[in-house]
Amino acid sequence: MTASSAAPPRRKRTALEVLGSIRQPKVAVMLALGFASGLPFLLTANTFGYWLRDSGTSLKAIGFISWVGLAYSMKVLWSPIVDRVDVPLLGRLGRRRGWMLLAQLTVIAGLIGMASVGTASGLTVIGGFALITAFSSATQDIVIDAWRIESAADSDELGLLTSAYQLGYRIALLVTDALIIAAAARVGWPSSYLGMAVLMGVGVAATGFALEPARAEQALQAKAPLWTPRGFVDAVVGPFVDFFAKHKAVGLIMLLAVALYRLPDFVMGPMYNPYYHDLGLTKDTVALVRGSLGLAATFAGIALGGLTSIRLGVFRALMLGVLLEGLGTAGFALLAYHTEMPVFAAVMSLDSFAQAFAGVALVAYMSSLTSLGYTATQYALLSSTYALLGKFLKGFSGQTVEALTPTHGLLGAYATAFIGTGLMAIPPALLFLLLGHLNRIRPAPMATAAA
Repeated sequence: MTASSAAPPRRKRTALEVLGSIRQPKVAVMLALGFASGLPFLLTANTFGYWLRDSGTSLKAIGFISWVGLAYSMKVLWSPIVDRVDVPLLGRLGRRRGWMLLAQLTVIAGLIGMASVGTASGLTVIGGFALITAFSSATQDIVIDAWRIESAADSDELGLLTSAYQLGYRIALLVTDALIIAAAARVGWPSSYLGMAVLMGVGVAATGFALEPARAEQALQAKAPLWTPRGFVDAVVGPFVDFFAKHKAVGLIMLLAVALYRLPDFVMGPMYNPYYHDLGLTKDTVALVRGSLGLAATFAGIALGGLTSIRLGVFRALMLGVLLEGLGTAGFALLAYHTEMPVFAAVMSLDSFAQAFAGVALVAYMSSLTSLGYTATQYALLSSTYALLGKFLKGFSGQTVEALTPTHGLLGAYATAFIGTGLMAIPPALLFLLLGHLNRIRPAPMATAAA
């Protein structure tokens, strides 16, 4: 659709009108769903690695078992089903709510399974339950992301819901990265994981209060059923055709930039908690810093990430976010030589701020690139793209540290790996600089991305 034939733009709402929207029930629902979305993530990733390291598992094995997280990168494969098919029995709740509830109940079952078998049953058994948890969590992400985008009345409300989602998500990360560690020091890892399964009830309750997005349902009803040849092709191929028809060749640059954006955060992800273990930091120390200064830095990052996107533009926010990510990741190298509490607190706070800031900017950017009727599949494509390379490379993180240990020592190996990973922030920063330039000289094709 050309600019001349498009409908008149919606009146830009004032700041007071946007703030007034905070009182809407769906903002509270979005906060709770963001919490449910973030809760399982580290339980099959970094926190799971801490549990395994506590049990004497090698860094190489921890790195490889982190590949269960590839489920998040492959969700685009089944997202067309989530977009077009109702869940049997639960479908009476609505397509989005039915899938939410099914995914949440399966996540709960997976966490209970991990807690029940423990590490004593071997990596294969507990890894199987971790894979079930990750697969179900990825499915939950597909439908929650679609609900967030489809429930927004306009771009301002989408930004508000995205901030609420990020806040809930980051609170869940702190719970599963700080509270659970303190709990594990007292009641053990299996009981702590059972506690996390109970907390998934927050998401189940939010699903009960959520309203099915009417606009998306109207758009989907206009499409052919999935089981017809036309409907199948439209569900599987249509989202990609629509994306590249809108963005042309620039779409490839967008996907590459998104794919590289979170590398500083992902690549060394499985090594963070083993690093703390090998530094000799106690679980209580890690939990205290994450739950205090880390929490404050996360809230600041979310707030400033949203504000920067509005005031300076999304591309400047994205460039600043990825550079902060790289600096935050490289900063962990300092801990190999200075394990004093002030240094640890400063490094942890910077990393928490950077991840929150970058997360808000990236989610807002990816959300703006989707089209109604293909929401789940297109957002799954973008989020799978940003996760795939990093989640694949992180499987080699333990092997890399162990390979560097003979020449650098264990802590020196960690430091070298963190610095190298931090430098991975440079290519995506340059790509978003290019996209920002293309957006200025080609406003029509890139208008959606700048929303």
